[in-house]
Amino acid sequence: MKQPRKREGLWKIRTLSRVKSSKPGAAAANETAKQPTAGGVRLVQVPADRAGQRLDNFLLGQLKGAPRSLIYRILRTGEVRVNGGRAKPDTRLEGGETVRIPPVRLAEPEAPQEAPRSQLERIRDSIVFEDRALLALDKPSGIATHGGSGISFGAIELLRQLRPGEPLELVHRLDRDTSGLLVVAKKRSALTELQRLIREGKLEKRYLTLLVGDVGQKPFSVNAPLRKFELQGGERMVRVDPVEGKASLSHFRRLALHGGHSYTEVRIDTGRTHQIRVHAQHSGHPVAMDEKYGEREVNKALKAAGLKRLFLHAASLKFALKDGTEPYSLSAPLPAELKAVLDALDR
Repeated sequence: MKQPRKREGLWKIRTLSRVKSSKPGAAAANETAKQPTAGGVRLVQVPADRAGQRLDNFLLGQLKGAPRSLIYRILRTGEVRVNGGRAKPDTRLEGGETVRIPPVRLAEPEAPQEAPRSQLERIRDSIVFEDRALLALDKPSGIATHGGSGISFGAIELLRQLRPGEPLELVHRLDRDTSGLLVVAKKRSALTELQRLIREGKLEKRYLTLLVGDVGQKPFSVNAPLRKFELQGGERMVRVDPVEGKASLSHFRRLALHGGHSYTEVRIDTGRTHQIRVHAQHSGHPVAMDEKYGEREVNKALKAAGLKRLFLHAASLKFALKDGTEPYSLSAPLPAELKAVLDALDR
């Protein structure tokens, strides 16, 4: 096994203000001015091979070591501009745009951290497919897609420690509590093409879930726009918003009944944050053990049956690279702990 690479230290970053020094002794007082910086305002032209990349990920590449919180802040305050205008973190670049990047000060990094060996081994063992272009994980529930907001190591950070020097990039994301297929690109060309397929709706994603109650035998779809918002305490939520929400479409098909609840396959045409969970709630049948959008009393009963996590699993992905000439069909079986719950509900 390759020795895991030590994780690059987190950088303390803040927006620069002009430092004025009118006194001889001011140099010592302004010692931080000698810290590594990104210089003044930069105007960066987006290369053609970055077409399809999210703006926040592009900025992470430009501001090496910057935490996502800093990236989101300079976007939120309008310090970052794309062709002279404000832009959101999930803005997809087309190539050729001019991005204004504000000056930031980067303090010396803290001592690099190394992920626990148990986490590294867990991620290593979760790789279910790999070729020269990409790899796919069967991500365990409880591991975030990426670090941030108090999470030191997500799946991508763990992979980068396992594969030092490899240019690994996330293609998409899964909620922390959702298990299943997570695709990571090993080549820029694969990343760009996969992101294009996602935008064009040509990447087929299917999930397995347990919905509360009986949804009926007839398949149904939920076409309800979704909008993200934050509660007063900072918790991120999503709700149906016909006016300001983004178009979102999910298709549900019951596979079986277990203890009066619906074991269901879900196919999504869009990939909004918490899409399946909010659409399930909107249909009147929330995802089992969903502590954010679910039913508290039902969750208590399901917990007694052994369910201790969100019952949502990304089970399959189908797509084709190289203009449709190279098909992929990836799958990840339902985890054993979820199978055990279905068996317990049948008893």
